[in-house]
Amino acid sequence: MGKKYGLIIGALVLFVIILLPTPDGLSVSGQRVLGILIFSVIIWMTEAVPYPVSSILIVSLTALLLGLSPNPAQPDKILGTTGALKFALSGFSTSALALVGGAMFIAVAMVKTKLDTRIALLILSKIGAKTNRVLIGVIAVGFILSFFVPSTTARVSCMVPIILGIIHSFGVSMKSRFAAVMMIAVAQADSIWNVGIKTAAAQNMIALSFIEKQLGYYISWGEWFIAAAPFAAIMSVALYFILLKMIPPETKEIKGGKEAVAKALNELGPMSGDEKKLMGISLILLFLWATEKIVHPFDTTTTTLLAITIMLLPKIGIMDWKYVQNRVSWGTLMLFGTGISLGTTILATKAADWIASCIVNKFDLYAMTAFGILAVLSLFLIVIHLGFASATALSAAMIPIMISILQGASQVHTLNVVGMTMILQYVICFGFILPVNAPQNLVVFSTETVTARDFIRTGIPITIVAYLLILLLAGTYWKWLGIVL
Repeated sequence: MGKKYGLIIGALVLFVIILLPTPDGLSVSGQRVLGILIFSVIIWMTEAVPYPVSSILIVSLTALLLGLSPNPAQPDKILGTTGALKFALSGFSTSALALVGGAMFIAVAMVKTKLDTRIALLILSKIGAKTNRVLIGVIAVGFILSFFVPSTTARVSCMVPIILGIIHSFGVSMKSRFAAVMMIAVAQADSIWNVGIKTAAAQNMIALSFIEKQLGYYISWGEWFIAAAPFAAIMSVALYFILLKMIPPETKEIKGGKEAVAKALNELGPMSGDEKKLMGISLILLFLWATEKIVHPFDTTTTTLLAITIMLLPKIGIMDWKYVQNRVSWGTLMLFGTGISLGTTILATKAADWIASCIVNKFDLYAMTAFGILAVLSLFLIVIHLGFASATALSAAMIPIMISILQGASQVHTLNVVGMTMILQYVICFGFILPVNAPQNLVVFSTETVTARDFIRTGIPITIVAYLLILLLAGTYWKWLGIVL
């Protein structure tokens, strides 16, 4: 029902918002951008149109509605569609967009050479056939691949056929608890390590782009890792125990398990020349990411683009443009650019400040400490995420508002706005509860080895533990680092 009428409902809501009197403290352009934001949220939540189509809709609406509004910088003049298009397309000229595009190219290279499959099988081959050890292996693979494959969907898409192969080889039913626990572990471990590693997920790039533009601070790969990796490591351990408790596998050991993995690894044969090249490029890239601001001055985007250039060079590289162009999700890239554009426009028209003041007044946030503000905003984002199928869309809609709230609070308290925005981005990566909360969940759900009930049963305790861990680290480790003041 929602999918069928989402576009109509979104359009009606937008029309009503435009016709309403402009509230005090909000500009006409700000009111229209908020209408576009709510329209976007409705069509994203209902999935009324594909994400690439939503991108074109949002850009067109921004150009028309903002173009006919007073200029935010000069309210006595109309902005015009040329000026409005600069806002509507601003997200497509960011380094974050280039980094996400580069990440997609790396994911394509991994799939082409099957290096991701080899890494996954090698880890699983060292684990053994006990079901709890296979679970450890699956979580470990999620951790290792997040360094090398900067796309959550690509990592999960690599793991799903491997786990399905293991299930078949073990002679276990696709509807068994063993199959369910392994598949859920694939999705949840990848979501957890989206937090731990800056380059692991596109939504992180959205937040980092806003932090750099609005707060003037560039967070390096190493800075992110030092802050976030302990959270992801502790959550990986928690994930292991929660899954074994909530969906205990039928048996403790499955015969023939190790042989099944060894057979799959043997079928891959020795490493090809392209695999060796990609492994070399990936290790150098990982070193450059980790030593950014320490050993060299090159940012993550520049080093990633250099790696992609080498991968595409004739004779030296491992793939050509013709191979890549049909395998990169250009629609996702469009959504990413549109998301940054929308967030930038919300900030530029001061609409984010107006929403922020509404939220602040509702919760009396400025009367709270930094810890209290973080606790309330994190809980708010967890609840909001239940309606979103894309953390990228959620970041685009919410991070500008979070920045405005924190900037306002920093006038009252001493706050590290950059650090707290980064932590709130961690919370946006949480999509643990529903299959529709993340693309990786849907990939796993499509195998029909798990039910929506399985996701909810495991996702709720995982989310509760993750939220409590955010609060614990905010009061200890992140406080010691100066991220939460």
